[in-house]
Amino acid sequence: MYIRKNTRKHKGKTYTNYLLVESVQTPKGPRQRTICSLGNLEPAPQEEWLALAHRLEASLQGQLSMGASQVDINEIVAKARRWKRRTHFVDPGSVIEVDSDRVDIEEAREAGPVHVGHQIWRQLGIDDILRHARLSERARTVTEAMTLNRLIYPLSEHAMPEWIRRTALGDILKEDFSKLEDESLYRNLDRLHPNRELIERELAEQEKTLFSLDDTVYLYDLTSTYFEGQAPLNKQAKRGYSRDKRPDCKQVVVGLVLDRDGFPKAHEVFDGNVQDRSTVDKMLDALEKRTGKKADGTVIVDRGMAYAPDLEQIRKRGLHYLVVGLQSERNEWLDELEKEDDWEQVIRTPSPRNPFQKKTRVEVKRRQKGDEVYILCRSEGRQDKDRAIRETHEGKLLADLRKLQERVAKGRLKKQEKIHQAIGRIKERYPRVARYHRIEYDSERKSLSSYEETEKKAIAEKLDGSYVLKTDRKDLTADEIWRTYILLTRVEDAFRGEQASHSRARRIFVAWPSRP
Repeated sequence: MYIRKNTRKHKGKTYTNYLLVESVQTPKGPRQRTICSLGNLEPAPQEEWLALAHRLEASLQGQLSMGASQVDINEIVAKARRWKRRTHFVDPGSVIEVDSDRVDIEEAREAGPVHVGHQIWRQLGIDDILRHARLSERARTVTEAMTLNRLIYPLSEHAMPEWIRRTALGDILKEDFSKLEDESLYRNLDRLHPNRELIERELAEQEKTLFSLDDTVYLYDLTSTYFEGQAPLNKQAKRGYSRDKRPDCKQVVVGLVLDRDGFPKAHEVFDGNVQDRSTVDKMLDALEKRTGKKADGTVIVDRGMAYAPDLEQIRKRGLHYLVVGLQSERNEWLDELEKEDDWEQVIRTPSPRNPFQKKTRVEVKRRQKGDEVYILCRSEGRQDKDRAIRETHEGKLLADLRKLQERVAKGRLKKQEKIHQAIGRIKERYPRVARYHRIEYDSERKSLSSYEETEKKAIAEKLDGSYVLKTDRKDLTADEIWRTYILLTRVEDAFRGEQASHSRARRIFVAWPSRP
């Protein structure tokens, strides 16, 4: 509700009239409806019209304010009540005066987000699923509170009880959380973990029914979480490759399977020193228990699982594969990558999140070798990224080499075995660029030298922005294969954003049925 100034001219004279109007929704969209004419009343200055309109609206609804200009307000309200279009205002005799300036709020609690979350919880039938897992009513209630916290305002279990008490969850769930402590939340996780297979299976089925999800497309991701202490009672806590840059801490590796829409399907916890490649079979077994066996599907993995033994594991399950080729396989297609014939540009549409973002140029070329189809790809955006990564890694490698040369020259590192070990560690640390740098140690002169292999480096520069996709599917076009690959990277990026506080994504795969 607001005040609108209306002017008209008649016989050379300008007349001013003020209207009290409100915005209403109609089948044809929002429209303005006049409540009453204020005549030639001179209301407050224009910058105060909105406040005046709010006071008028409150008065028309029976909420009388104790203010200095109440006489003028009452006069306008009386005029509005006589207006033919408004006949449903509150009877003045039933009005109770309230001084809004003297109203205080105590123990305010957030209700909106937790109410919406509770309704989603009910629609998914999660409480019934937890009841099937034989969880008590208290455990089910605490589980809902913990889940809504992860959805609305993620916190650690230590900080979660205070957040729960700041919301209206206690009122909604009819539960007293005043004495809830973090220890209760930790113990509740211990109750949930042994029942994860049943919970995930029933939840996946319920989600598929509610949202018409595609249950043949999956994303497999690995992350890790570390422990500050020694974790002596956790047999899976071991030191391994740390995605959190904490090699000094023990950790566990967590594998999570998502569907194409980002809904979780299964998860497993692995030893902290497990290799990513060795988890594939176990996760596929877990996925089959949750969703059933997917016959004649296609598994997509990144370069870290594109080795022959990994592909053989996929084929043993009756599945096809689509992988990102290894560096050595990309080198085999160098001549084809340099040729300018047969390239097909991929038409890319802007993302709904950023419709004005300009998409970089991507070209693909389809080739077949034996029973495998190779998709050669060139990307302008990736070219800049590859070059920047390569130059950064090369700078770090040369800096480490200079430090090692200084240690050898000053006699701080004398044993030949130790020197070769140090060289090996440098090559292991920068494998992307170490292959075109030859590092040699002269035991007689006790000196360390390095040489750049220009031919290998030139090949690496030519391959910036290019990569190879390999599959045994012959019924897909180059464009379809590339778009599927890009879909995986988008899902991976989205998941990496959710897991940014823990670590970045490492391995992904997707399975979908063959085309009929």
